[in-house]
Amino acid sequence: MGEDLAQRLVPDDLWDSAEPVLSPLRPRPQGGGTAPIDQRAVSTALVYVLTSGCAWRYLPLTFGAPPATAHRRFSAWTASGVWCRLHRVVLDGIGARGGLDWSSVIVDAASVSAKKGLLTGPNPVDRGKAGSTLRVLTDAPGLPMVVRVSAANVNDVQALRPLILGIPAVRSRRGPRRRRPDPRLMSDRAGLVVRLVGDLDVVSLGESSIDEGAFRLAFVVAVELMAASSAVPQR
Repeated sequence: MGEDLAQRLVPDDLWDSAEPVLSPLRPRPQGGGTAPIDQRAVSTALVYVLTSGCAWRYLPLTFGAPPATAHRRFSAWTASGVWCRLHRVVLDGIGARGGLDWSSVIVDAASVSAKKGLLTGPNPVDRGKAGSTLRVLTDAPGLPMVVRVSAANVNDVQALRPLILGIPAVRSRRGPRRRRPDPRLMSDRAGLVVRLVGDLDVVSLGESSIDEGAFRLAFVVAVELMAASSAVPQR
């Protein structure tokens, strides 16, 4: 694997934030066995799979992490909550530099196919086929702050309050942590959600309020929840 590709997938500043969050590799009590695969190599392979849509079994060996090892480490990190912790660390770092724009928050959603799992249901816009809905709340420029997964038949009105209440307390450049945006919410379902938001001013954005790139990033952040709904790539 080229060094440039590895740096693009997991740059040094991201790895500096991620490494302390990962569960340390412990030696086998009985000794022996093969040496564990380097954590950064596995992390790079996982980011490649999750951002490219590559199936686990087709993961190129040039990443230095066999597909079985990458999938096993992914499952372990998902179960231990690594992705949510990493998301909080990244948000804190951005917030401490004053990089979050709290002037408004944006909410949007996208439906995906999902055959089974607790977070699946008949999709009302896809002929009742089983699926899940990804919902993301971002700051004004589109940085994902909260991601939730629900069954596809959960109404947007029902899903909005958990998104608002799920905004984490993020470090600020000055003063205490902040979790409350300025009173402005942008959504493509303004007429439906206004009564649930209380003192937030709801602004309609039409059919789309954040771009595809933000949804791809939101998916990476949401892999923990997607695993629970069986809506992640399988080996």
